[in-house]
Amino acid sequence: MNFASDTTAPAHPLVIEAMNRVNTGIAPSYGSDAVTARLRALLANVLETEDFDFWITASGTASNALALSCFCPPTGAVLCHEEAHIERDERGAVEFFSGGGKLRLLPGFGAKIDPQALTAALESNKPDFVHETPMHVLSLTNLTECGMVYRPEEISAYAERAKAAGLWVHVDGARFANAILGTGSMPAAMSWQAGVDVLNLGLTKTGAAGCEIILLFGAAREKFPELKARAKRSGHMPPKMRFLAAQAEAMLTGSLWTKLAGDANRMARRLADGFEAKGFKQAYPCEGNEVFVMLPSEISAKLRAAGAVFYDWPGGSCRLICSWETAETDVDALLAVL
Repeated sequence: MNFASDTTAPAHPLVIEAMNRVNTGIAPSYGSDAVTARLRALLANVLETEDFDFWITASGTASNALALSCFCPPTGAVLCHEEAHIERDERGAVEFFSGGGKLRLLPGFGAKIDPQALTAALESNKPDFVHETPMHVLSLTNLTECGMVYRPEEISAYAERAKAAGLWVHVDGARFANAILGTGSMPAAMSWQAGVDVLNLGLTKTGAAGCEIILLFGAAREKFPELKARAKRSGHMPPKMRFLAAQAEAMLTGSLWTKLAGDANRMARRLADGFEAKGFKQAYPCEGNEVFVMLPSEISAKLRAAGAVFYDWPGGSCRLICSWETAETDVDALLAVL
């Protein structure tokens, strides 16, 4: 009954097999290997475009901070939700990697930026006013930190407003597969087709051992040389890139990544329905693989005493996350205790 996080799950066996297959012989370093070269064709097929460049890192924090540092100068700011992962959980990584760029925080239910708050922030932005920190990037998180999704039409609307104000658009897609499964959309519709310039495509939470892909689309590709330079300088240019690329290849081949995300989403839905059937309200709608439920303290204490693992969440709810390995028996065992 461990619902602490999808990062607590093991890597999928096919990922380990793929890493073992490339664990032989000599291969060029730093992404010049054949596995990384093959990955480009897979990504082009998944994303329905050739107009991109990519870089692989081992963590979501590195991906977010590296990507945003290329688009936000030390004197600039990134617009994001006040509960975004880059604000709450990355220990100032964006500020550190950018050399002093700041985060401009916006409100909104379910960790989704309120449209009116975004409009107000963009309209008040005065890049030429020396006393103000100008905004350079809009960062969205999909799924959000509260498990909600930005649908394609929402991303397009936000991106249109941001670009009209001269901002780049970044998406933290640590749970991108869960988001596309939650909306029934295609990856392209949730990224470059909606106006996204930079996507951090997360595979670690979905079933990889440690693999995140920074994707630069269209005009954002001009930043690729800088991205590689910053990756090298910060220690995020893996010498044996083939092992990261092998993880991505395994996940993207045969749509394994979406199958695993779909399994996690279904278990979360089963869990959410079980809570609702027993009269416990959800703090946020279950739109992916996360459940936020309002539990009295005595109930949560009894669940933990029975062996259930989950987090208390700001605002009074309890967060339970399902992974690719979460089984119906895990969900049903918790509901039986409840």
